[in-house]
Amino acid sequence: MTVTDSVLRGPVKKERAAPVTRTVTRRDIAGKKLGEVDLEPTIFGIEPNLAVLHQVVTAQLAAARSGTQSTKTRSEVRGGGAKPFSQKGTGRARQGSSRSPSMIGGGVALGPKPRSYRQHTPKKMVRLALLSALSDRAALERVVVVDAWSWDEPKTKDAVAALGKLKTKGRVLVVLADEETVAQRSFANLPNVHTADFRELSAHDVLLCDWIIFSDRTLPGSTELFSTGLAPVEDADDEGVAEAVATDTVDDVSDEAVADDVSADDVSEEEAPADA
Repeated sequence: MTVTDSVLRGPVKKERAAPVTRTVTRRDIAGKKLGEVDLEPTIFGIEPNLAVLHQVVTAQLAAARSGTQSTKTRSEVRGGGAKPFSQKGTGRARQGSSRSPSMIGGGVALGPKPRSYRQHTPKKMVRLALLSALSDRAALERVVVVDAWSWDEPKTKDAVAALGKLKTKGRVLVVLADEETVAQRSFANLPNVHTADFRELSAHDVLLCDWIIFSDRTLPGSTELFSTGLAPVEDADDEGVAEAVATDTVDDVSDEAVADDVSADDVSEEEAPADA
């Protein structure tokens, strides 16, 4: 290979391993095993990209900074209109204002001002970082799947009991849907439990916790639906089926009524000449 070839070659794309399929035990909130669930390989089975993960998490932490620190310049500090002392005869350096940065109580030179620390991060990098974090937790077998949070009213005692049955220790991240408000309020008073909305899950949230708990409602099944969709609700499907059955029944009744009307018309047309 010549020097020209090495210069014109460009960046070399790293070959990464193919996604692997990982399984996790599906349980209820009492800890009873309900079977095995195959996790989506493209979400929980990729090789973590540590460089992208570091860059995205750094950007997320930078965006969380308020950036409200501020100092006053010499023009913003009160006072300093008069010359502090005579130009000559004092033995000191000449001064024209007591608010100079070199004076005690003066302004600050080149001090911080309100600013934004937000960094621009492409959407594909944000998604890859999240998938890398989820794959890392799945590789460590720190992903838990429950069927549903079947609580009628919020109770911290029930939340503590459920975490004990699921055998999760340390910091726990519970991924919830919008309608799972009872579970969100049940976990709210636990200092080591962090709840996150399904659509607002970030790589920093995943890495901050030791365990991540999904329900059948929030377990992602594909990368296309990961940020916008949830698993279908069984009740909604049943209602849809009932509506479809009701519609078919109405259609059948209307078809029978039309057939009866046609038969009545035929009979009246046949009897008309006989009566004449």
